[in-house]
Amino acid sequence: MNTIATTVKDRLAVITLNRGKSNSLNREMVTELQDMLHNVENDENIGGVVITGRENFFSAGLDLIELYHYNEQEARSFWHLFLDFTAKITAFKKPLVAAINGHSPAGGCVIALACDARVMAEGKYIIGLNEVPVGIIVPDSIFKLYSFWLGKANAYRNLLEGKLFSPEEALSVGLVDEIVKPESILTAAERKARKYMAFEANTWQQSKLNLRKDLVAATSADQSADLEIMLKQWWSPATRAILKSLVDSLQKK
Repeated sequence: MNTIATTVKDRLAVITLNRGKSNSLNREMVTELQDMLHNVENDENIGGVVITGRENFFSAGLDLIELYHYNEQEARSFWHLFLDFTAKITAFKKPLVAAINGHSPAGGCVIALACDARVMAEGKYIIGLNEVPVGIIVPDSIFKLYSFWLGKANAYRNLLEGKLFSPEEALSVGLVDEIVKPESILTAAERKARKYMAFEANTWQQSKLNLRKDLVAATSADQSADLEIMLKQWWSPATRAILKSLVDSLQKK
């Protein structure tokens, strides 16, 4: 694995996002994450998972520099991959906890939203879905994932303005469950995961899937129509101009 690192201790797997400074998501990283979660889900020796990042980033979201240069076929293929990954992580049956050690906007937030619990580090970090200001139309399935935790009205307001939350704000609206000091992030996330793992596995896992039935259905449904609308906007001059400006800014850093 080139973009993630995985360790297992006492039946708990810790998957560390490990791609460059900001852990931005590209095709390789999404594929490796999806493959690893599939392997873990089918490994009877692993009872739960913590996903974390490193340094000051959980994940900065999609790698816009790489995505901007995709041709139409590559872009369509990537978005299908990402939506399929979102479906798979939403339906992951074992305990899954996000240890959000730093910034987690956009695609990073989507990964966190699919988890059963989210622990976030204190600090000047941001989390949320800021796709609309970037010119990206958010699929209905991801809105449903967002509103599952925030409630429909709050998710609606915050999605349309691309609101990015501080850790304290995220805690107040239910986007994260706990805020801890950065050095305690893995300990706190492990504690949550092991609390779930202590229950009878089949009972807990089936209860999770029952409670997520509508979410699993929404993320697993055929989203071709939504994707075509999204891709039409992706290639529009307005969105390309916004993306070009962002890419130029990112490349200077």
